Amino acid sequence: MGNLADLLASNMGSKLQGDSFDTVKEDKKKKSSGAKNNEIIPKNQHQLVFTYEKRKGKPVTLVGRFNIPENEKKEVLKLLKKKLACGGAIKEEWIELQGDVKEKIKTVLETDGWKFRK
Repeated sequence: MGNLADLLASNMGSKLQGDSFDTVKEDKKKKSSGAKNNEIIPKNQHQLVFTYEKRKGKPVTLVGRFNIPENEKKEVLKLLKKKLACGGAIKEEWIELQGDVKEKIKTVLETDGWKFRK
């Protein structure tokens, strides 16, 4: 009987011969957003939408999809958190803010030049 690695490889259908192994990870974030969504769009051409959720009984307002560089997203988040006096975070191309602040977000971002879907 062979060693343990040979025994496991034969039972699991894997091959351990050769020098090269494919260890490339799929980047799930890039695949889910698609190639088209990675384009950078000026803020006056965005069509931002809102989503409202309750997480653990607390309201969360999501606004997005922001197709802008990461540092600009951070600036928008910082502006919103300061103007609305609430916590928030960036998740992929969405900005999450604590509370039901949809109308306040809309007024702050419209004065900053952002467009919303009707």
